[in-house]
Amino acid sequence: MFTKKRKLGTVISNLQVGEKVEVSKKVEDKDILLYLGFSDDANPIYIQHDYASRTPFQKPIVPHIMINGIINSTVSMHLPGPGSAVLSQRLEYPAPLYHYGTLTLSVEVVSVDEKKHLVTVEVQGTDEDGREIVKGVMEVCPPYPWKPVTQDAGTFENF
Repeated sequence: MFTKKRKLGTVISNLQVGEKVEVSKKVEDKDILLYLGFSDDANPIYIQHDYASRTPFQKPIVPHIMINGIINSTVSMHLPGPGSAVLSQRLEYPAPLYHYGTLTLSVEVVSVDEKKHLVTVEVQGTDEDGREIVKGVMEVCPPYPWKPVTQDAGTFENF
């Protein structure tokens, strides 16, 4: 169990400026309801059509934190991938994503600093009509190389 190799993303020595991944996610009612139930966020701009119709948005929007979650998932599952951690992010939301909208994300490596073990990625997201929904940059710690550890009696001396 302890020596089983697990799938990791791309380690820093194999990452290059210009590497890119694109993913798309259609946001359904179930996704929004799960988020709202988990977060206990009852903001009417997310769920009440009558309220949203009286705002500049005209209809309910997807919570920005859900968009952040889709971005973080893209980083942790695709580029750099499993084993990576987001250290900072600066994101802007020029336009809303509406219920039933499809967010298409592009995440691209713009710098690699092996000395600091840090990768900077640029994020751009559009909806199905090509409107820019999110843009920004993130600093990511990519996965460290997997080094299996052999287990012996000394490993468990604190037990």
